[in-house]
Amino acid sequence: MHPIRKATAADVSRIAEILVFTKRMNYRSIFQDDAFSFGQLQVLPVARKYLDDPVLLGQTWVYDDGLIKGLIEIRENEIETLYVDHFFQNEGIGGKLIDFAVEHFGVDYAWVLEKNHKALPFYARHGFRYYGTRKPEAGTSEFIIMVERR
Repeated sequence: MHPIRKATAADVSRIAEILVFTKRMNYRSIFQDDAFSFGQLQVLPVARKYLDDPVLLGQTWVYDDGLIKGLIEIRENEIETLYVDHFFQNEGIGGKLIDFAVEHFGVDYAWVLEKNHKALPFYARHGFRYYGTRKPEAGTSEFIIMVERR
């Protein structure tokens, strides 16, 4: 059985848990906004967002080898979201999700937070490079950069 499959409504609790915990771990030191990280960013609203938006759920895939360990959201040829649970990082799961997206959907770019020093080398290892396209991250003073696979 292939461990990557389309997400279902039964997965949204686990998806939300991964998103919330990983965002707190990766972004708290960058944004330094505890009101957002521990106030606005909550599992239940994130889960509801996926349940209430069939398009969002429909473009989300999970890595499930008996446990959901990661997820990728693919919109057309873009990686919209890619997260692996903190406890399962460095096991090749993120790379498998990227390979899946490239092979099955022709994904060729993603937007990455410029100060996310873990994500940039990860994407580079998988053939995505920064060629100079950068823009402000909405609602923040930070920037996101486009990494592309050419």
